[in-house]
Amino acid sequence: MASNFVAELKWRGMIHDVMPETEEHLLEQMRAAYVGIDPTADSLHIGHLVSVMMLRHFQLAGHKPYALIGGATGMIGDPSGKSAERNLLDEKTLRHNQNAIKDQLSRFLDFKSDEENAAVLVNNYDWMKEFSFLEFIRDVGKHITVNYMMAKDSVKKRLTSEAKEGMSFTEFTYQLVQGYDFYHLFKEHNCTLQMGGSDQWGNITTGTEMIRRIGGGKGYALTCPLITKADGTKFGKTEGGNIWLDAERTSPYKFYQYWLNTSDEDAEKFIKIFTFLTKEEIDALIAEHKEAPHMRALQKKLAEEITISVHSKQDLDNAIKASNILFGKSTSDDLKTLDEKTFLDIFEGVPQAEVTKTDIEEGLDMIGALAAKTQFLDSNGAARRELKQNSISVNKEKVKEDYVITSKDLINNKFVLLQRGKKNYFVLVVN
Repeated sequence: MASNFVAELKWRGMIHDVMPETEEHLLEQMRAAYVGIDPTADSLHIGHLVSVMMLRHFQLAGHKPYALIGGATGMIGDPSGKSAERNLLDEKTLRHNQNAIKDQLSRFLDFKSDEENAAVLVNNYDWMKEFSFLEFIRDVGKHITVNYMMAKDSVKKRLTSEAKEGMSFTEFTYQLVQGYDFYHLFKEHNCTLQMGGSDQWGNITTGTEMIRRIGGGKGYALTCPLITKADGTKFGKTEGGNIWLDAERTSPYKFYQYWLNTSDEDAEKFIKIFTFLTKEEIDALIAEHKEAPHMRALQKKLAEEITISVHSKQDLDNAIKASNILFGKSTSDDLKTLDEKTFLDIFEGVPQAEVTKTDIEEGLDMIGALAAKTQFLDSNGAARRELKQNSISVNKEKVKEDYVITSKDLINNKFVLLQRGKKNYFVLVVN
């Protein structure tokens, strides 16, 4: 017997709208539901994670999740929440993106088991590519009126006088294509529920309308709130762009730091949405956090759980070690374990200067490293003064004026980390 999926999402704050009778429908027997995923990149970003978590909870509750890659819809572009059309993709790119996304989804969904509720990945391009335009407007378009389509918020917004650009016919038909997906999955896989962000409600209900009018059946809809941050900045974005699930695009260190830097208010909300901790565990953490907010128990647990889910325990350990390099006690040996990407992520924005391989092979004296060859400090005199005051470190270890930097000091055969006092870092890059 399935557990109560809707009740689980409710206490986690993951329901925005739900069609009447959905909860009862899901409690009757194992059901199938799907979420659509846009394949415009070969990685998901954390904005996708909410709907992935919904699918995971759905599977944990004993139901069968479908992840739908929007190959066909990715070739059109969804107007919801967008002010302009998106780039359209060719089939080769779509297939590459689909495979990469499936790998990431596999960390959350069980595609492989023999259980009846194993997850399934589908691509709407597979059934849309055979459709001719004439067939589509004859077999699908005639069932939905233009009045019905115009009443959708996603369409209305784009047609108002404030919208800078109008809406192409291609985008206008998007809701028919997405609606048809739901009808197709209903007909072929007995999929009765579509889930997504609250901005998808209009598109989802077009699908339930098609199921009713073409298939004489009943479809259900459930949406989650769009994730916002308490300070009004956009969730899932930094100055550098999206926070991706792919370690090549966003290093596990940066990923971990993003969650660790969450505000108290957001951490309390996010830990319910982005982890699988139980209500009791989360309530206990919230209580502990309120006793000693400066210990940041919520943020630490949130960052740990989600980094392990998306990456691995080893990546988490490395991210914690990397964090300690900047903020805690660490040694030259710790620094030398860092890969180049993580090193550059940690010391992003830190002044850099280039020195040659020959400089290092011949031995670079500290005055040269701090002033003469790098201009990190204003003058040789300033460098001598700081060295006398014992405030200079090479790779986190204090040095005197007679210290010479050689290839044994290199991190990743390329970097040396200099430090003045506690907070002033400089990076020597060997070229």
